[in-house]
Amino acid sequence: MAVHMVKKTASIEEVLAAIEAARDKVMADEVKSLTKLGIPKAMAYQMISSRFHQKVGNQEEAEPDPFEGNPTTSWEEIS
Repeated sequence: MAVHMVKKTASIEEVLAAIEAARDKVMADEVKSLTKLGIPKAMAYQMISSRFHQKVGNQEEAEPDPFEGNPTTSWEEIS
């Protein structure tokens, strides 16, 4: 008795859409948790969006992640 598995492939657009949907769900859950703690919704959304590198309102860019490093800083300058 042989069972043949059919390999399903997804397009890049489908994968990106799934990733974006998951990210949006996580962001919404985190904003909801922060608002339960008493943080205003707009502030909670801004905090979460900066973690996910999203633009908020009239913001030019999300705040840079301090762990990503500064491309203009070399290891010699740090030590």
